[in-house]
Amino acid sequence: MSGRNGENNHTSIALFVLQNFSGDTQLQVLFLTFFLLLYLMALAGNILIIVAISLNPVLHTPMYFFLTNLALLDIFCTSTVLPKLLEGLLAKGSTISYKGCMAQLFFLTWFLGAELLLLTAMAYDRYVAICCPLHYSTRMSQSVCIQLAGSVWVISVVSTSVHTGLMAQLHFCGPNQIRHFLCEVPTLLLLSCSPTTLNSIMIVIADVYFGVVNFLLTIVSYGFIIASILGIRSVEGKKRAFSTCSSHLFVVCTYYSTVIYTYILPGSGSSMENGKVVALLYTAVSPTLNPIIYSLRNKDVKMALRKIFPFVKQRRGKGSCRLFQVLTS
Repeated sequence: MSGRNGENNHTSIALFVLQNFSGDTQLQVLFLTFFLLLYLMALAGNILIIVAISLNPVLHTPMYFFLTNLALLDIFCTSTVLPKLLEGLLAKGSTISYKGCMAQLFFLTWFLGAELLLLTAMAYDRYVAICCPLHYSTRMSQSVCIQLAGSVWVISVVSTSVHTGLMAQLHFCGPNQIRHFLCEVPTLLLLSCSPTTLNSIMIVIADVYFGVVNFLLTIVSYGFIIASILGIRSVEGKKRAFSTCSSHLFVVCTYYSTVIYTYILPGSGSSMENGKVVALLYTAVSPTLNPIIYSLRNKDVKMALRKIFPFVKQRRGKGSCRLFQVLTS
């Protein structure tokens, strides 16, 4: 399936072939089951968080406002990748059209960039809460939170528009086999028959802003937070203060390391194989674990969930709703 480009006398690729995890049928069934469970758990966990926060006025605070945005991003991110991956495992082979590949590239880059920016905004929220508690209500007012969240979505969509637009200007004349299970900037650049200098420059600029600058801002915020926590005299006070930001710090380190590994290391050799595992971490595993790490282990959220599902408490011990009980235990 290809179209003739008369001006350049090249054959333009209209269909890409995505790479599967394994050619073994039994392993494909195992992967299919595993990724389907991950996808369903990611959807269920993040939807529960959104519903619990939306229906409980006690949780209408800046921290949970940002958590709602994070849950939305996780739903969108995993839904951009996993359905196509599951389709490929089910059909024992996966192809994606040129337009479909560009669409996946656009949305995946959008949501990944937005999540990096959102993690920085969440770090600032924790900094103000712990280091400047008397000014928290003014510095993190509703209008400020809306502006922060809005800038997260707008800046990232501008960035992905630039990357996708530049990618659409490239010419793909073959081969059409993508050495990945999804369409990403590094892997697509390897297939281009056109010069990719401008694309590479924009990738470096995006890496510096999204990966380096935001990471440094997060580290600086946590430097002040740790210094403030160490200044607390009581041990109980230190534990309570650290518990409000430890989950976020863990997710920041994990998420940044996976994204930086994917977009900075060269896309060849063994790094490509490792890149598949890393890509799974931020497109499947992270969206599944984030609700547990951030919220389902949180007392306020657990109370909100039990108000929504009161039958869980009444039927505890009878074997029903065990997954919900494990997550909220």
